Amino acid sequence: MTENDEKLLAGFEIRMRQLMYLCDTLKEENALLERELAQKNGVIEGLTSEVEKLKTKYDNLKFARSFSSEDKDDALEAKKRLSKLVRDVDKCIAMLKN
Repeated sequence: MTENDEKLLAGFEIRMRQLMYLCDTLKEENALLERELAQKNGVIEGLTSEVEKLKTKYDNLKFARSFSSEDKDDALEAKKRLSKLVRDVDKCIAMLKN
């Protein structure tokens, strides 16, 4: 091999090592990002669950307050909802008896 070929080969080896180092660095960074994403998805699921619970509590509170409200529309809506719930319970009891 000539001196020029050896220089080219040495340059190629250096660049190849740099490329391999960058590849390893990117793999580590990718793994870190995947772990962070999984953690954040877990947090999102927890918060979504909490939001649903709070919505249910809010609806129940709103329903309970509508009975003490002086607004006739709210009271009428609450009575309709309560009547529907009673009918649903009656249907379930009837189905269980059969």
